[in-house]
Amino acid sequence: MRIDIVFDTVCPWCFVGKRRFDRALKLRPNALPEIRYRSFLLNPDLPAQGVDRREYLDRKFGGSQQYDRIVEALVFTGKGEGINFALDKIKRTPNSANSHRLVRLAHTVGRQHEAVETLFTAYFERGLDIGNVEVLVRLAEEAGIERGMAYAHLSSESDVNAVYTENARMHRLGITGVPCYIFNEGRAIAGAQEPDILVKMLDLASAQESERMPMQSVG
Repeated sequence: MRIDIVFDTVCPWCFVGKRRFDRALKLRPNALPEIRYRSFLLNPDLPAQGVDRREYLDRKFGGSQQYDRIVEALVFTGKGEGINFALDKIKRTPNSANSHRLVRLAHTVGRQHEAVETLFTAYFERGLDIGNVEVLVRLAEEAGIERGMAYAHLSSESDVNAVYTENARMHRLGITGVPCYIFNEGRAIAGAQEPDILVKMLDLASAQESERMPMQSVG
């Protein structure tokens, strides 16, 4: 079974979605899907150094009142998933391309899940600038990736085009919001779904895979 998770590292609901997806997988320990995180850029036009957080929020929400309501709901939901959102610690809204490059590197060394979790907690709970290469190198170490490898990758142009190309591909597929889960390159469901919904999707995908498997001879 293959599951593509389309996400952005600066999307708080993707963090909620990851925790719920992890819970769903624990309910189906025999599923063992092949999982690949796919790049989706909510703010592809941000400068490489990011922008001041307050400036970004004012431009996006037109003031604090609407944003405060969203944060209240998010913090409440996050607590139920063991997430301590501390959005007041965030000083800059980063361009997330570099963090996606780190996730791609992590995938090649078998540390993809650790990298995604580390990036989410670093940004949303610690307020770190996950667009900054030096910060990302430290986070790579926390995720179990060799420092020199991470620095060489992130200080070059490696995977820059791949991230933007994948983002464009996700949009061409009709994905307009994240997280989005694509099962076996077919069925898809968007949003930070509850674990019971994700379990149903896992069961459907598992049944589909069983139907594809050729019958084995007996005897």
